[in-house]
Amino acid sequence: MPVPQTLSELRSVVVEDQDRLTTRQRDAAYYLIEHPHAMALNTLAAMAKQSGIPSSAFIRLAQALGFTGFSALQKLFKQPLQQAGKTSFKERIRHYQGEQLLDDPTDVGAMLAAFSRANIVSLEHLAEGQQVEALEKSIALLQEARTIFVVGMRRSFPMAAYLSYALSRVGRSAVHISGLGGSLREQVSALHSDDVLIAVSFPPYAQETVGAYEQVVTIGAPIIAITDSIISPIGPKASVLIEVNDAELLGFRSLTAAFCIAQTLAMGLAFRDGQTLNGLDYDALNNIDS
Repeated sequence: MPVPQTLSELRSVVVEDQDRLTTRQRDAAYYLIEHPHAMALNTLAAMAKQSGIPSSAFIRLAQALGFTGFSALQKLFKQPLQQAGKTSFKERIRHYQGEQLLDDPTDVGAMLAAFSRANIVSLEHLAEGQQVEALEKSIALLQEARTIFVVGMRRSFPMAAYLSYALSRVGRSAVHISGLGGSLREQVSALHSDDVLIAVSFPPYAQETVGAYEQVVTIGAPIIAITDSIISPIGPKASVLIEVNDAELLGFRSLTAAFCIAQTLAMGLAFRDGQTLNGLDYDALNNIDS
């Protein structure tokens, strides 16, 4: 097995080969994937203390993946930080470790500034382009779909509603699965194998969305998962997985980067549909229903 050269390759290897890893090694792998910046900047002892996973599990995981040791594996996680833009390490660490804290939560101005900084970090990370390939694959799937169904519950509900609206705006047949009146399962059963489901879910993962995802897996329709990690419960059997890491402040997670993904999908699809042999059909794009 080739040694992974990028974090993307590492994630793929972990997903594909997780059955051959021990339980402890899987725990270590999932922790690293969930906390890439902690992995890049902490010692092995600190990682073990923070995660509650023995140091030996991280070392054996590195060896199982083909690395000479923990340090060699850690270099893989340091590369994105070394290549990062102007955002300070302090900002990035604060964001990727999960949340920012406020000295005085009653200070509305400080709260606004903290939310703004955290969202800027999320968008800058998104702009680094790691999800471009997944977005390209998603747009190709959406182009072939008879109908596009979108599901997202709890905090993901606003994004699902917006995305279904945006897809309708660009001339696609789109259905927002709302589950209104307890009709979630019946709404999902309307999917056919030539439709596409876009499932949106972030921790703690709404069970309604996970249930809809599992139901569509049995139907055999393609699934585009918009979530935080490849180990998300809506990820394993998705045709495409788009990873989004939004900022969090005092337990309230933002949707800024997630909405950016929604806009990119809708407008990317519109421009693809507007392509002709002579280039873009600007007249058609300008006539998108407003």
